[in-house]
Amino acid sequence: MTASLPFYAAADIHRVLDYVSLVEALRRAFSQGADAPVRYSHAVGPADSGNVLLLMPAWRAGEAIGVKIVTVFPGNQQRGVATVGASYLLLDGATGHPVAVLEGEALTLRRTGAASALASSFLSRPDSRVLLVVGAGHLAPYMAAAHCALRPIERVLVWGRRPGRAASLAAQLRSAGVPAEPAAELHRAVSEADIVTCATTSTEPLVKAGAVRPGTHIDLVGGFTPHMREADDALVARATLFVDTFAGALKEAGDLLQPMDRGVIGRDAVVADLAMLVRGAHPGRTTPEEVTLFKSVGAALEDLAAARLAIEKL
Repeated sequence: MTASLPFYAAADIHRVLDYVSLVEALRRAFSQGADAPVRYSHAVGPADSGNVLLLMPAWRAGEAIGVKIVTVFPGNQQRGVATVGASYLLLDGATGHPVAVLEGEALTLRRTGAASALASSFLSRPDSRVLLVVGAGHLAPYMAAAHCALRPIERVLVWGRRPGRAASLAAQLRSAGVPAEPAAELHRAVSEADIVTCATTSTEPLVKAGAVRPGTHIDLVGGFTPHMREADDALVARATLFVDTFAGALKEAGDLLQPMDRGVIGRDAVVADLAMLVRGAHPGRTTPEEVTLFKSVGAALEDLAAARLAIEKL
């Protein structure tokens, strides 16, 4: 890395990537397309360490190349440092030379929320007023802010396994101007919501079909392996299913792969991805009563679009 190569920290990225402009950048990116292989995953060190290196490349020939480098080192909890580390390297598409390095976690948080908000613009009802955030982890406030930026949300419910964390997140959102309150009981909160966004690492379904009202949009972003689940089989079978990318979701999304393996749904139950929605190949929601479900596992195309927008603004 040369001394002149700029590095943009998390604060820079959060400052310039507002959700309205980022959603539009993702809309253009999915419409235009890019070369974006499914992420590469490599075990690092002893098998029992759980250490993983993830590489997420994407490029538009002649325009831009980018790769996100992510490490997941579970043992870092004992070291007192973050389990996940991420950096993004942006390169010139014509020369292949580095342009900048961006802090990867901030980029991921922002583009994840924006991708769900983009999907919601096609899949949730335009008059959606109540948002439920399931999970009170690091990603949760960004999901709430992104959905509120595109829909007229008047009430945000926050549910977490630990009530104290849900209450703290609700207070954090209120201080940022989001009308949030903690939800004591998940089933009831789901039944009150117009949009349900899940950002957990659960391996057991949390959102059950019996609690979901007609017309609800379900947004699942937490599970990113075949072993993770956020919605039960009955909900997956009931809803009209959409994904960020077919290649990624049909390889990694347990919320789809597990019911497929059991014959609950077939591959044709997944009707469209984000590219099809933004290009008009699928209309998205077709009736006010339809239950829609968007499953995201993350796409390198989103990182590239977010990084290019950040550099343009910075």
